[in-house]
Amino acid sequence: MSRLILVAIGWIGFTTWAVAQEAAVPRGLGYVYAASGFATAGSEASGGMQFGGGGEGRIYKGLGAGADIGYLFAPRSFKDGIGLLSANGSYHFETSSSPRTVVPFVTGGYSLAFRSETANLYNFGGGIDYWFSQKTGVRLEARDHVWPGDGGPTGHIVSFRIGMLFR
Repeated sequence: MSRLILVAIGWIGFTTWAVAQEAAVPRGLGYVYAASGFATAGSEASGGMQFGGGGEGRIYKGLGAGADIGYLFAPRSFKDGIGLLSANGSYHFETSSSPRTVVPFVTGGYSLAFRSETANLYNFGGGIDYWFSQKTGVRLEARDHVWPGDGGPTGHIVSFRIGMLFR
């Protein structure tokens, strides 16, 4: 009888442990986006559009690193746009023990604006990832690329992005 009780306790303990295993959060994702926004420098402002794509990888828990590249242009002057390359850190408010459909995140890092010359910027932003399934979703994000002024006004390139996610 004592063996039967020990086997029953062992079986219950094993099955409880097996059910409690954490579901792994995928470690990487890619995205493409389109954005609308504006640029300011001092008292001047103008509207802009942007499109691009990138990817992110998880490093530890919600902490990640990624990069994206995009093209920013005035709506009436597509050919006069600039490229924006960003390398960012991010934090996604999701754990491996509780993957969610809606995942808020914050991001920030370095950006390089380029055309015939280059300029160093920094950026920060945040948003949400909404997952339709394990493989596809939508990203809504606001991001500000800051162009520090060298003796002049600081410039801002603010964009409101909507994009498709895939893993």
